[in-house]
Amino acid sequence: MTERELMLRGKMYDPMDPELVAARHRARLLFQRINVMTDDEREERNKLVKELVGSSGPDLWIEPPFFCDYGENIHLGKKVFMNFGCCILDVAEVFIGDHAMIGPNVQIYTATHPLEAKARNSGRELGKSITIGNNVWIGGNATICPGITIGNNVVIGAGAVVTKSFPHDVFIAGNPARIIKTINNA
Repeated sequence: MTERELMLRGKMYDPMDPELVAARHRARLLFQRINVMTDDEREERNKLVKELVGSSGPDLWIEPPFFCDYGENIHLGKKVFMNFGCCILDVAEVFIGDHAMIGPNVQIYTATHPLEAKARNSGRELGKSITIGNNVWIGGNATICPGITIGNNVVIGAGAVVTKSFPHDVFIAGNPARIIKTINNA
Protein backbone atom coordinates (compact mmCIF):
# COMPACT_ATOMS: atom_id res chain seq x y z
CA MET A 1 0.00 0.00 0.00
CA THR A 2 1.31 3.49 -0.81
CA GLU A 3 1.69 6.17 1.85
CA ARG A 4 -1.21 8.03 0.23
CA GLU A 5 -3.42 4.94 0.47
CA LEU A 6 -2.43 4.48 4.12
CA MET A 7 -3.23 8.14 4.79
CA LEU A 8 -6.68 7.96 3.23
CA ARG A 9 -7.50 4.75 5.14
CA GLY A 10 -6.72 6.36 8.48
CA LYS A 11 -3.54 4.34 9.01
CA MET A 12 -0.14 5.61 10.14
CA TYR A 13 1.71 7.08 7.15
CA ASP A 14 4.86 9.04 6.34
CA PRO A 15 3.92 12.66 5.49
CA MET A 16 7.36 13.16 3.92
CA ASP A 17 6.64 10.63 1.17
CA PRO A 18 7.54 12.37 -2.14
CA GLU A 19 4.06 11.83 -3.63
CA LEU A 20 2.44 13.48 -0.58
CA VAL A 21 4.96 16.33 -0.49
CA ALA A 22 4.24 17.03 -4.17
CA ALA A 23 0.47 16.96 -3.59
CA ARG A 24 0.73 19.44 -0.70
CA HIS A 25 2.96 21.67 -2.82
CA ARG A 26 0.38 21.62 -5.64
CA ALA A 27 -2.36 22.62 -3.18
CA ARG A 28 -0.27 25.46 -1.76
CA LEU A 29 0.43 26.87 -5.20
CA LEU A 30 -3.30 26.83 -6.00
CA PHE A 31 -4.56 28.33 -2.75
CA GLN A 32 -1.84 31.00 -2.81
CA ARG A 33 -3.11 32.08 -6.24
CA ILE A 34 -6.72 31.94 -5.02
CA ASN A 35 -5.88 34.01 -1.94
CA VAL A 36 -4.48 36.98 -3.87
CA MET A 37 -7.26 37.26 -6.46
CA THR A 38 -9.68 40.16 -6.27
CA ASP A 39 -13.47 40.00 -6.41
CA ASP A 40 -13.17 41.16 -10.03
CA GLU A 41 -11.44 37.83 -10.69
CA ARG A 42 -14.17 35.73 -9.04
CA GLU A 43 -14.80 33.58 -12.13
CA GLU A 44 -11.12 32.64 -12.41
CA ARG A 45 -10.92 32.14 -8.62
CA ASN A 46 -13.87 29.72 -8.76
CA LYS A 47 -12.15 27.73 -11.52
CA LEU A 48 -9.04 27.40 -9.37
CA VAL A 49 -11.10 26.36 -6.34
CA LYS A 50 -12.77 23.64 -8.44
CA GLU A 51 -9.29 22.51 -9.50
CA LEU A 52 -8.14 22.48 -5.85
CA VAL A 53 -10.95 20.56 -4.14
CA GLY A 54 -11.96 16.96 -4.79
CA SER A 55 -15.56 17.86 -5.63
CA SER A 56 -18.01 20.70 -5.18
CA GLY A 57 -21.58 21.55 -6.00
CA PRO A 58 -22.81 24.78 -7.59
CA ASP A 59 -22.79 28.17 -5.89
CA LEU A 60 -19.60 27.66 -3.89
CA TRP A 61 -18.27 30.85 -2.27
CA ILE A 62 -14.94 30.92 -0.46
CA GLU A 63 -13.64 34.20 0.95
CA PRO A 64 -9.85 34.31 0.90
CA PRO A 65 -7.63 33.50 2.57
CA PHE A 66 -8.32 29.78 2.51
CA PHE A 67 -5.84 27.08 3.51
CA CYS A 68 -5.71 23.28 3.20
CA ASP A 69 -3.24 20.39 3.07
CA TYR A 70 -4.24 18.65 -0.17
CA GLY A 71 -7.59 20.07 -1.28
CA GLU A 72 -8.38 16.93 -3.27
CA ASN A 73 -9.79 15.26 -0.13
CA ILE A 74 -12.38 18.02 0.39
CA HIS A 75 -15.91 17.36 -0.94
CA LEU A 76 -18.39 20.23 -0.83
CA GLY A 77 -22.13 20.21 -1.45
CA LYS A 78 -24.15 22.92 -3.17
CA LYS A 79 -24.37 26.49 -1.87
CA VAL A 80 -21.45 26.20 0.56
CA PHE A 81 -20.12 29.47 1.98
CA MET A 82 -16.76 29.76 3.76
CA ASN A 83 -15.82 33.05 5.35
CA PHE A 84 -12.32 34.52 5.70
CA GLY A 85 -9.50 32.40 7.10
CA CYS A 86 -10.94 28.90 6.87
CA CYS A 87 -8.34 26.14 7.27
CA ILE A 88 -9.06 22.50 6.40
CA LEU A 89 -6.37 19.93 7.15
CA ASP A 90 -7.56 17.25 4.77
CA VAL A 91 -5.22 14.29 5.23
CA ALA A 92 -8.45 12.29 5.40
CA GLU A 93 -11.64 13.07 3.51
CA VAL A 94 -13.83 15.98 4.55
CA PHE A 95 -17.46 15.97 3.44
CA ILE A 96 -19.43 19.19 3.86
CA GLY A 97 -23.11 19.05 2.94
CA ASP A 98 -25.41 21.41 1.08
CA HIS A 99 -26.12 24.92 2.35
CA ALA A 100 -23.25 24.93 4.85
CA MET A 101 -22.27 28.31 6.29
CA ILE A 102 -18.76 28.37 7.72
CA GLY A 103 -17.75 31.41 9.75
CA PRO A 104 -14.41 33.20 9.76
CA ASN A 105 -11.31 31.41 11.01
CA VAL A 106 -13.02 28.03 11.31
CA GLN A 107 -10.54 25.16 11.61
CA ILE A 108 -11.43 21.66 10.36
CA TYR A 109 -8.74 19.13 11.27
CA THR A 110 -8.62 15.52 10.06
CA ALA A 111 -4.90 15.33 10.88
CA THR A 112 -3.93 13.76 14.18
CA HIS A 113 -0.98 12.12 15.90
CA PRO A 114 -0.52 9.16 18.25
CA LEU A 115 -0.90 9.88 21.95
CA GLU A 116 2.13 7.75 22.83
CA ALA A 117 5.36 9.79 22.64
CA LYS A 118 7.44 7.04 21.00
CA ALA A 119 4.94 6.58 18.15
CA ARG A 120 4.44 10.34 17.82
CA ASN A 121 8.20 10.93 17.63
CA SER A 122 8.45 8.48 14.73
CA GLY A 123 7.35 11.26 12.38
CA ARG A 124 4.43 9.19 11.15
CA GLU A 125 0.90 10.49 11.54
CA LEU A 126 -2.68 9.61 10.70
CA GLY A 127 -6.00 11.18 9.85
CA LYS A 128 -9.67 10.62 10.63
CA SER A 129 -12.42 11.65 8.20
CA ILE A 130 -14.93 14.40 9.04
CA THR A 131 -18.53 14.61 7.82
CA ILE A 132 -20.60 17.78 8.20
CA GLY A 133 -24.27 17.46 7.28
CA ASN A 134 -26.63 19.68 5.30
CA ASN A 135 -27.75 23.11 6.53
CA VAL A 136 -24.97 23.39 9.12
CA TRP A 137 -23.87 26.79 10.38
CA ILE A 138 -20.43 26.85 12.00
CA GLY A 139 -19.70 30.01 13.99
CA GLY A 140 -16.42 31.89 13.74
CA ASN A 141 -13.29 30.44 15.33
CA ALA A 142 -14.88 27.03 15.88
CA THR A 143 -12.59 24.00 15.68
CA ILE A 144 -13.76 20.63 14.37
CA CYS A 145 -11.49 17.80 15.57
CA PRO A 146 -10.59 14.58 13.67
CA GLY A 147 -13.15 11.83 13.18
CA ILE A 148 -16.24 13.93 13.87
CA THR A 149 -19.68 13.62 12.26
CA ILE A 150 -22.05 16.57 12.52
CA GLY A 151 -25.71 15.91 11.74
CA ASN A 152 -28.00 17.97 9.52
CA ASN A 153 -29.35 21.36 10.64
CA VAL A 154 -26.76 21.79 13.39
CA VAL A 155 -25.62 25.20 14.60
CA ILE A 156 -22.14 25.33 16.13
CA GLY A 157 -21.49 28.35 18.34
CA ALA A 158 -18.56 30.68 17.81
CA GLY A 159 -15.35 29.41 19.38
CA ALA A 160 -16.70 25.90 19.98
CA VAL A 161 -14.23 23.02 20.09
CA VAL A 162 -16.01 19.97 18.67
CA THR A 163 -14.37 16.83 20.05
CA LYS A 164 -17.19 14.34 19.47
CA SER A 165 -20.00 13.69 16.99
CA PHE A 166 -23.46 15.24 17.29
CA PRO A 167 -26.92 14.30 15.96
CA HIS A 168 -29.24 16.33 13.73
CA ASP A 169 -31.10 19.48 14.84
CA VAL A 170 -29.04 20.70 17.77
CA PHE A 171 -27.27 23.87 18.81
CA ILE A 172 -23.85 23.08 20.25
CA ALA A 173 -21.29 25.36 21.86
CA GLY A 174 -18.44 25.44 24.35
CA ASN A 175 -15.08 23.80 24.93
CA PRO A 176 -15.56 20.94 24.64
CA ALA A 177 -18.77 21.48 22.67
CA ARG A 178 -21.97 20.14 24.20
CA ILE A 179 -25.64 20.31 23.24
CA ILE A 180 -27.12 23.58 24.41
CA LYS A 181 -30.58 22.93 22.99
CA THR A 182 -32.53 20.98 20.42
CA ILE A 183 -33.67 22.95 17.37
CA ASN A 184 -37.21 22.38 16.12
CA ASN A 185 -36.86 22.16 12.33
CA ALA A 186 -40.30 20.63 11.77
